[in-house]
Amino acid sequence: MTESFVIEGGHPLRGTVRAAGNKNAALPILAGCLLTGEPVHLSNLPRIRDVETMMALLRGLGAEADWTGDNEARVHAADVSSEVDERLASHIRASFLLAGPLLARNARASVPPPGGDVIGRRRLDPHIHAFAELGATIDVGDRYELVGGLRGTHIHLDEPSVMGTENAIMAATLAPGETVISNAASEPHVQDLCRFLIALGAKITGIGSNVLHVTGVDRLGGGEHTISPEHIEVGSFIGMAALTGGDVTIEGIAADDLWPVLPVLKRLGIEVELADHSVRVPPGQELVIQDDLGGAIPKVEDGPWPQFPADLTSIAVVVATQAQGTVLVFEKMFESRLFFVDKLVSMGARIILCDPHRAVVTGPAKLYGQRMSSPDIRAGMAMVIAALSAEGRSTIGDAYQIDKGYERIDERLRALGARIERVEA
Repeated sequence: MTESFVIEGGHPLRGTVRAAGNKNAALPILAGCLLTGEPVHLSNLPRIRDVETMMALLRGLGAEADWTGDNEARVHAADVSSEVDERLASHIRASFLLAGPLLARNARASVPPPGGDVIGRRRLDPHIHAFAELGATIDVGDRYELVGGLRGTHIHLDEPSVMGTENAIMAATLAPGETVISNAASEPHVQDLCRFLIALGAKITGIGSNVLHVTGVDRLGGGEHTISPEHIEVGSFIGMAALTGGDVTIEGIAADDLWPVLPVLKRLGIEVELADHSVRVPPGQELVIQDDLGGAIPKVEDGPWPQFPADLTSIAVVVATQAQGTVLVFEKMFESRLFFVDKLVSMGARIILCDPHRAVVTGPAKLYGQRMSSPDIRAGMAMVIAALSAEGRSTIGDAYQIDKGYERIDERLRALGARIERVEA
């Protein structure tokens, strides 16, 4: 039985909410627990569907992976196999993050093709290239069969792939010698993975840059780590607070992770009050899109960090529907990310989808409740935001898509005054 969210729009959100742990940091960090045979304790771990799936994958490999609190877990991978479960892997893109740790730990990994959101082609080539440069032999068929003792080397990624960088880092931590990873991704979750591995005894420098140096060590020990806050969720809460006319404070943030986010939201008319560990969205926002010099139509475009995060592009689109003016949204990363805009158009939004990567949005447009279905995590959250600011009732099917990335979102929104219920569909 699937679940849907039923939302009655038009009610301002008010109050305080705490940012959850970063999903895209939690998943590689859980995979990284396979690099040590000693216990690892994690806190601020988001209680979301994708994390549950990753923990089940770890258990399928023979590791102990158990919740010890609401957002705390213990992982002990004393002895693990190299065969990743195909059924579980089909549910989550991050299942391929198990390849690097297993290759480093067991000199072998057998990994099925990953699942995940259908937002366009998501290449595995950078991962395979990195493993090959480190000395692995690779056979690609129904599964990815990786074998070999690894050695330090220079890896230049042909694109700054987040997961490709993470797999290369984890594989290199136990490889003798020094590995240099150039054109590396530097997103906050990549940085958090590096900090986690260092806490276990890894030697990594260059964190936050696009050139990483990893010096292989003989072994990693146990330890503990607190997952960094989810800046994508913070950006989502900022958008929904502004569009509902509410007064919301988000606590437990990392202010540095918002520097690429806030200028784009400001271009769409959102003003915030930023502190070291919190951000407030005050009421009475006048959402007016800031034109470029000379009155030219402005552009919102995403890209690798520290550019505007691709995971917030869907949120920027829905914010733009309620802002006065016109903006071009240019989604450079995934060619199917914008295909959800037909849902917003059915609600009354004024959007022209120019091609798979570009949409022109003109606002403000009066939105009306509709019956829709969530195609992926971020589009689903954009639809939730639209429903909260719309007139009337909306039903959003496939709630599990949103649950994959947002922890107890219906409960947390109700605490802010939203009219949202989870129902069986």
